[in-house]
Amino acid sequence: MPENFEFGYQWVLWLAPLPILLYWLMPAFRTKSASLRVPSFEKTQEFTGNKPRGAALVKKRGIFTWIVLFLIWCLLLLTLASPQLVAKPEMKVKTSRNFLIVADISFSMAQTDWVIDGKNASRWEAIKHVMHDFIQKREGDRMGLIFFGSNAYVQAPFTSDLETVDLLLEEADIGMAGQMTNIGKAIVKGVEMFKQDTIDTKVMLLLTDGVDGGSEILPLDAADIAKKDTINIYTLGIGDPSSSNSDLDEETLKNISEVTDAKYFRAIDSEQLASVYTELDSLEPIEFEEEEYKPKTVLYFYPLGVALGISILLLSIYGLLALFKKKKSS
Repeated sequence: MPENFEFGYQWVLWLAPLPILLYWLMPAFRTKSASLRVPSFEKTQEFTGNKPRGAALVKKRGIFTWIVLFLIWCLLLLTLASPQLVAKPEMKVKTSRNFLIVADISFSMAQTDWVIDGKNASRWEAIKHVMHDFIQKREGDRMGLIFFGSNAYVQAPFTSDLETVDLLLEEADIGMAGQMTNIGKAIVKGVEMFKQDTIDTKVMLLLTDGVDGGSEILPLDAADIAKKDTINIYTLGIGDPSSSNSDLDEETLKNISEVTDAKYFRAIDSEQLASVYTELDSLEPIEFEEEEYKPKTVLYFYPLGVALGISILLLSIYGLLALFKKKKSS
């Protein structure tokens, strides 16, 4: 991830000339100390006619010392300015919708007229094979599962834990909800799930390979209920309606999608099923938003460490010079 060098408190750097200003503007620091009195001092004063006055001893530092001290000052300012490497804000997935999968697991889904990796497979195995990848890619959506046959059952309530949803999908098997295909009841069960949640955007994916066999509520009546609750129902017909092994009612599935402002798909093999999920991703894309948090790498300890090192070195040099002068004088 590209990073930019920045100062957290850039205004601190404007304090760099402060020692120079203080040196020129502030008066010299004065201290009083006892002086050496000479016995003939008063006579000398009378003889010369001069009056005694205060004196000052100014200890001068070499240019090298001043440069080093100013360098330490600048390094301390760099430390206080908080140098840092700031990366661009990361993009995080925005939870924007509830995505409900309503899958038909009636007995007709057991027909082995599909091929996966060169082997015959049932329609339900083909759906699970492709849907595992689809679920994992829906990062950010809260997903739920309903399986239906003669009746409709909630397998997974809305959750952002996609691994659990994927596991519950894998554990489901044909016939668990009965042998018939009650599409209307499945849609109503889905509407009930959506009403228990507060997210406004609601998407339902209805998968079936048969014709509605329920008598309690018609699929289009259920679709009208879903429309009132602003639910988009994408329908997916499994199999070839022209085949003698298919009872697929495409007309009803198309009408359900039209009523709810969605789209109907048909899949006759696993490759086409995978392309359906790809197109569905483009119709209901995952939304991203920029995080407010920017990853930062602080660097203040580098100038601070250099300043401490130079200070220790300078003190060591002065200490050695003082020791050398003391030995020389003795």
